Amino acid sequence: MRIGVIGLGVISRYYLAALGEGGPVRLGAVCDVRPEALAPYRDEVPCWRDHRDMIAAGGLDGVVVTVPNDQHAPVCRDLLDAGLPVCVEKPLATRLRDGLALADLAATRGAVLFTSFHRRYNARVGALVESLPSGIPVESVRVRYLERIEDHVGEDGWYLDPTRCGGGCVADNGPNAFDLVRQVLGAVQVSGVDITRDSLGVDRRAVVELTAESGARATVELDWDHPGETKDIEVRLADGSLWGADMLAGFAGFKQSLWHEYAGVLRAFTSAIHTGGVDHDGLAALALVDAAYRAEQWSRPALIGEAK
Repeated sequence: MRIGVIGLGVISRYYLAALGEGGPVRLGAVCDVRPEALAPYRDEVPCWRDHRDMIAAGGLDGVVVTVPNDQHAPVCRDLLDAGLPVCVEKPLATRLRDGLALADLAATRGAVLFTSFHRRYNARVGALVESLPSGIPVESVRVRYLERIEDHVGEDGWYLDPTRCGGGCVADNGPNAFDLVRQVLGAVQVSGVDITRDSLGVDRRAVVELTAESGARATVELDWDHPGETKDIEVRLADGSLWGADMLAGFAGFKQSLWHEYAGVLRAFTSAIHTGGVDHDGLAALALVDAAYRAEQWSRPALIGEAK
């Protein structure tokens, strides 16, 4: 199975490493608008600067999309229109209406649309979800996703452009955190938000409250100014017991957990190619991002001098 990769930024290295492990899935082509990013692959696989040329060349069984967030929708649209299976980095799109349109297009074309939530393939998270006792209701969930964003983006400065990112920590880290909540509670709705923005309008910190149909509550804490890195999940059951998972535990070094997580993403994407269908989890996470930003408009206190 030959997989193409569109976008060779900081996240692509994890996909490329997994594709280089051998086995039935391998790298089939790469695409990036920057010639210098393509240079290391010139003698290995076909290299393209325009994803539409890569599509026209054919020969691929699926494509991973890891371009800046604002380009997810147009690139995925072209791939789906050609009937190619797509694995797209979260968020599915920067606007909910674009995510809905992609899901509709995938269904119409009979193409696979798969959103990459790498944290659900984290070994510690997987062990937690499997070990939760059945028959005891979940009372609450807390997910913390805390980091200093400048330490993570490398040369991908678009993360700090709210137009290209789709916002800030809620738009980019929110989908992973919301997806973890949904792994435990199922469908949830936004019930409250507290968002802190910098002078450029980027949301740097946020607390998002969620409520499940069962009445269980969840809190998602996001922070782009956190020293170091903290990423964990805590589940409280109705009997008072606490269950937790530190996503970084046992992985020495910066971002070391990502290697096995993205290998898990590719395994799941390969399975999706065989089974077909549209993965609606990406759309659900994007809807929660949209709801959080909409809730902020109603919960934000009036500024001094602001018109009433």
